[in-house]
Amino acid sequence: MSAWTLVYGATDPEREGMREALCTLGNGYFATRGATAESAADGVHYPGTYIAGCYDRAVSTVSGHTVENEDMVNAPNWLPLTFWTGEGEWFTDAEGQARDHRTELAMDEGVLHRTFLACDGEGRETLVHQRRLVSMDDPHVAAIETTFEARNWSGTLTVRSALDGRVTNAGVARYRALEGRHLRAQGAGGDAADTVWLRSETAASRVEIVLAARTRVTSGPAPAASAVDTRDGWIACDLDVELTQGRPVTVEKVVALHTSRDNAISDPLTAACATLERTGDFADLLDRHTTAWIHLWRTCAVDIGDEHDQRVLNLHIFHLIQTLSPHIGEFDAGVPARGLHGEAYRGHVFWDEVFVLPFLSLHFPETARALLRYRWRRLPQARAAARRAGLRGALFPWQSGSDGREEAQRLHLNPRDGRWTPDNSHLQRHVGVAIAYNVWQHYQATDDIAFLSAFGAELLLEIARMFADLATFDEDSGRFVIRGVMGPDEYHDGYPDREEPGLDDNAYTNIMVVWVLNRALDSLRLVPSPRRQELRERLGLDAAEVARFGDIARKMRVPFHDGVISQFAGYERLAELDWAGYRARYGDIRRLDRILEAEDDSCNRYRVSKQADVLMLFYLLSDDELSGILEDLGYPNSPDLFARTAEYYLERTSHGSTLSAVVHAWVLARTDCAASWGFFRDALHSDIEDVQGGTTEEGVHLGAMAGTVDLLTRCYGGLRAYNGVLHLAPTLPKELPHLALGLRYQGHHGVLLRLHSGGVGVAVPPSALPPITVEANGHTVSVPAGGTGRLPPRAAPECGDGPVS
Repeated sequence: MSAWTLVYGATDPEREGMREALCTLGNGYFATRGATAESAADGVHYPGTYIAGCYDRAVSTVSGHTVENEDMVNAPNWLPLTFWTGEGEWFTDAEGQARDHRTELAMDEGVLHRTFLACDGEGRETLVHQRRLVSMDDPHVAAIETTFEARNWSGTLTVRSALDGRVTNAGVARYRALEGRHLRAQGAGGDAADTVWLRSETAASRVEIVLAARTRVTSGPAPAASAVDTRDGWIACDLDVELTQGRPVTVEKVVALHTSRDNAISDPLTAACATLERTGDFADLLDRHTTAWIHLWRTCAVDIGDEHDQRVLNLHIFHLIQTLSPHIGEFDAGVPARGLHGEAYRGHVFWDEVFVLPFLSLHFPETARALLRYRWRRLPQARAAARRAGLRGALFPWQSGSDGREEAQRLHLNPRDGRWTPDNSHLQRHVGVAIAYNVWQHYQATDDIAFLSAFGAELLLEIARMFADLATFDEDSGRFVIRGVMGPDEYHDGYPDREEPGLDDNAYTNIMVVWVLNRALDSLRLVPSPRRQELRERLGLDAAEVARFGDIARKMRVPFHDGVISQFAGYERLAELDWAGYRARYGDIRRLDRILEAEDDSCNRYRVSKQADVLMLFYLLSDDELSGILEDLGYPNSPDLFARTAEYYLERTSHGSTLSAVVHAWVLARTDCAASWGFFRDALHSDIEDVQGGTTEEGVHLGAMAGTVDLLTRCYGGLRAYNGVLHLAPTLPKELPHLALGLRYQGHHGVLLRLHSGGVGVAVPPSALPPITVEANGHTVSVPAGGTGRLPPRAAPECGDGPVS
């Protein structure tokens, strides 16, 4: 088994959902879980197809509560393909009907292979091999090729190829009490020869979804008969295929998917039929598809040597690309926290993009820019939310879906005790920080002043305005404060002795607001003078408001206690938790909030964190940046403040989020190489080993997957791009003897960097573009297109020996 192949043997009902999620195929426009082609949602299998940005809203009544949710829609299922041999039922992969099952995900080519031996009630054995793809060449096309070989019989095999619009959203157990019916049948039809189509429409959003499928015998005798069977929301094409013992017959199913949200179409049905008509056979599709993957991997592959960890790393990059491929630039979609792989979080867009876009900006800048446009298009909704809160600027929602309104629930059902409690997660205003951070990182990585002028600066300024209005001046301290928010921790949403929700002066929020205000001022200086004047006039941004930005950035309050940065004001008054006692009683305490709530207690009473909060500062900012902000605010910054703060919160974090391991690995790279590598591997294996016990099957953790790649490139590799120079400050752990990575930079595709104890090597592909400048370890080299360069190593090239900047 190579580092490019993920292999599974016999079906394990307990882990089938996880396998389906990890074997998802997609292309940025849509993705389909790795469920077997003959399966239906049955408690073991869960076929699911999700279209980027396709949502629907529904109202449910649960335990007397009326709940409205917007879900990423489980689209009509294009997979169904089964068969029978003239006796008994249609084939399923149930026990006794299939043996020697093997599934292989080939990540280098984006193909899912499956082989098994089908056995019917009469003892007939048929070897079946399938290949499946979701085209990375044409985002509207998918296909399955199935080869049948009769082992001990000859006769007629009936193949049924169907399209199923009767699916619901039922992939997450805790959501099943909610309304999951989002599709309405709109008709079906087809050609008895080989082609069928199915029209569906989402119930509230009225998005029309059309599938068209062509099923043909491409190797072996032509089908003896065919028929089309139509029911409400379902249509199938049956082919009678004559098998001769030992002679393979191949059937291929090619599918086109279009929706009414697509560009450059007259209507989805016409578009789907036209796409299907111009699409070649499976062999042609496969050739174009694998070529597209070759080009993608050339740009973003990361090599770390160890085959086992390399396989998992490849899997992470593979799923990042499948969810957020360059095709997403053609559509309006954000970064769903759980990818296009399942229904957890209802497909919503959170702050996880802060872990994702730095990777994209260095490898697929057009994709990063398209995802930032998702936020920019929702500025009107964010401005309206700010006005409702009595603020200027843009207040982006904690959970975003179709139109940018707040999708976070106001009530939360605890599955441990079945009780409803207030959900105040909408108070996590720091989602605006994540958006602003990604805007600035994208500009730094690309030097694209046109991006900043077109809409990047507008996003920065409007987010800065909201935060400036959210801050109020406290006369007693002489500082600006921000009250009534939640930080990234999520375990704390208020004070135990205060009825109103929210916390005061969350350190992460306050310090990052200072950073945002400074970057907003930078953007005003950077954009060309005419555009600067247009922005100020159109936004009504006068000199007094701009001056207030600077005033707040010099006088923001940051709380401290016991020689460390406080998570929020009053944190030191909270009780310490008996960590050993809770671990002894419950074992896994990642979701400590639910445990305490079931005990009629609350995390608000304790110094506990679900995930990194204060330490997010060390993740987003270099030591120099953070030190500079504290010094400008007039706070003392002792040499060991950051290490002391990191140690303090590490002891008080339950790591209830996969993102937590990413942040702790990054922070500890400054001080403890072994611990950093341990957290890196925790994050690397969190999905493939399903460390949270059943969450991977609901969708991969896209932020954590991107975070592992980011750790290798920007943390251990020290990769930064700014001021027209590619900077490298490698601090490789001893477990990582070398690191090789490809990226796009200043228009060059496939720039290759090799980092090891002997220094840094740079190779730039041939082109007519100008040279790139690379700086590493205090040395600088200019590398022309088609050339190579080399820079010497650091004096102490181990991680843990200094700041990660």
